[in-house]
Amino acid sequence: MHAAQQANPVEDAKFSRFHLKLTVYSSGGPFLDGYILSIIAIALTQITPELHLDAMWSGLIGASALMGIFIGGLLGYVTDRFGRQLMYTVDFILLIVASLLQFFVQNAWELFLLRVLLGIAVGADYPIATSLLTEFAPRKYRGAMLGVTVIAWYVGSVVAYVVGQWMLAIGPNAWRYILASSAVPGIALVLLRLGTPESPRWLLQQGKPREALKVLREVYGPGASLKHIVVPEEKRTRTSYWTLFNRTYLKRTLYVSGFFTAAVAPLFAILTFGPTLLTSYHLFDGSSGYGSALVSLLFIAGCVPALWLVNRMGRRLTMIASFAVMTVGMLLLGLFPNGPLWIIGLGFLLYALFSGGPNIMEWLAPNELFPTEVRGTAVGVTTCISRLGAVAGTYLLPWALSQYGVGPTMLAGAVVTFGGFLVCLFLAPETRGLTLNAASVGEEDEAAAEARGRRLRVGE
Repeated sequence: MHAAQQANPVEDAKFSRFHLKLTVYSSGGPFLDGYILSIIAIALTQITPELHLDAMWSGLIGASALMGIFIGGLLGYVTDRFGRQLMYTVDFILLIVASLLQFFVQNAWELFLLRVLLGIAVGADYPIATSLLTEFAPRKYRGAMLGVTVIAWYVGSVVAYVVGQWMLAIGPNAWRYILASSAVPGIALVLLRLGTPESPRWLLQQGKPREALKVLREVYGPGASLKHIVVPEEKRTRTSYWTLFNRTYLKRTLYVSGFFTAAVAPLFAILTFGPTLLTSYHLFDGSSGYGSALVSLLFIAGCVPALWLVNRMGRRLTMIASFAVMTVGMLLLGLFPNGPLWIIGLGFLLYALFSGGPNIMEWLAPNELFPTEVRGTAVGVTTCISRLGAVAGTYLLPWALSQYGVGPTMLAGAVVTFGGFLVCLFLAPETRGLTLNAASVGEEDEAAAEARGRRLRVGE
């Protein structure tokens, strides 16, 4: 390993204070995504009677931010063309303004439009922040650094449920304060992100080697050089949406979009209407906000071991095993809607804990499997596709509960989750231990291949 560090001080760098700060700041988008998508669940308990919402409008408002994320994800192409650093701070200005304007809404369509704008801001941040983080992350810590951003989503969700439940005591207009509260972390993140450097990989790809070298040496020291991040000319590709669907990358696009959709379609529906769902199971009556926070904590608990497993057990096996157990959890919730507490609790426990694998891979997979020229585009497009499934699940959940009850609704979620298992079984590649260049062009470099061979020989 010492020789490998000398050969590539960028890919094998130690985890530094810069990496820590970048991980925290990049986690801001997922935190706000979890906060915004979860806080509406608490607010809807007051909004529904005050604005006279029917099932259609409840579903639309619950899914509105997801629709915005679909639109915002398409801006991944912009970050590939014009850089990561500028949009890294600007996108949250829109979020702050839309958050504050929610306080003044008078009808359902105004709230719907504002939450679409919130989603656009969050959706735009995913390809920006995760691409920037990936392109600075050493390979040893890449999975953990991107995994922390996923944990941040659930931290945002937990904070939202707790804050929302606590703020309900304000009175019948508490929902206005609850929704506007997302401006507070938005302002903090804009200030923290100021001064973040541009990605040296993107700068090099744009024909700015001097700027790229300057950033490299500021972050990694005087031993870093452009040869440590350069991609051979014959391996490069064009910045284009269509690149994701050519012969080289189509399988990867199908894999990431497929498992991403299967993971988030049931999950976002559960979290957005967590209080309603828990009430259907007769759990946490009167304090379902705190119950939803507990469910989100279970998702966090599942992400922690997954951070270790994707490096130890590998990306592919972790994904296949995770979706298999998640399907069992969903089946328990669907087959025994009126069962004893321990069966219902086991169903939630299995689904939440083993969601950790897919959750960690949602940002790790597209950032590893696509090169610098289309990395942001890939994150954006696969996020967009997944959000179509999430919008459908979130919009349909209140209707399905009213028409068919909680059992059949959860069985439908089990079918979707099993689809994720099949996608991983037939399409998931393995990128553990590869440099970012090697993973994105689909080839192992010699050092990674040799290291993997040593691990296999010693039985790791």
